[in-house]
Amino acid sequence: MKPIVLASGSPRRKQLLEMLRIPFRVIAPDVDEHVLPGEKPDAYVTRLSRAKAQAVVSLAPQDIVLAADTTVVIEHSILGKPESPKDAVHMLERLQGRTHEVLTSVAVAENGRLEQALDVSRVTFRPNDRRTLEEYVATGEPLDKAGAYAIQGLGAPLIERVEGDFFGVMGLPLRLALDLLAKFGRPYRFTR
Repeated sequence: MKPIVLASGSPRRKQLLEMLRIPFRVIAPDVDEHVLPGEKPDAYVTRLSRAKAQAVVSLAPQDIVLAADTTVVIEHSILGKPESPKDAVHMLERLQGRTHEVLTSVAVAENGRLEQALDVSRVTFRPNDRRTLEEYVATGEPLDKAGAYAIQGLGAPLIERVEGDFFGVMGLPLRLALDLLAKFGRPYRFTR
């Protein structure tokens, strides 16, 4: 089976496709990820996943392209990737003992056709003191993650509860990705 193209440089998205043994190759998109003035979180992630898919499908016009974008939202405020360790600690302090949303938009494109889906999960953080947060940030793990944490990594002890799709919080809601790929003639099979 011809590999799909993953329009992402995310190691987590690669890991999830590898876990399911879906053949793929990577073309990382070059897309401006700044939030537009007045842009709502759901519109933001939807726009970015679409832009990533469109940017890469033009480079691989004969392939099925899978793209995604994830953001963390608290009090209607988008928490992207932290700009510094200090910014990461500040983000994590905002999340402590509270519930926030993680939005992941998935887009699949091929030959001028594009389909999208949006996953919304709710994540509740345990209360943690500043020292714990600083120690976590010092590991370096949160510095390239939306919301400054990795639920599947060293950030796991910070989490109390997840309501929704764990894989969506990681960055690729598998059920949505598989449903979209099936619409493009690529249904998931356990055997290859």
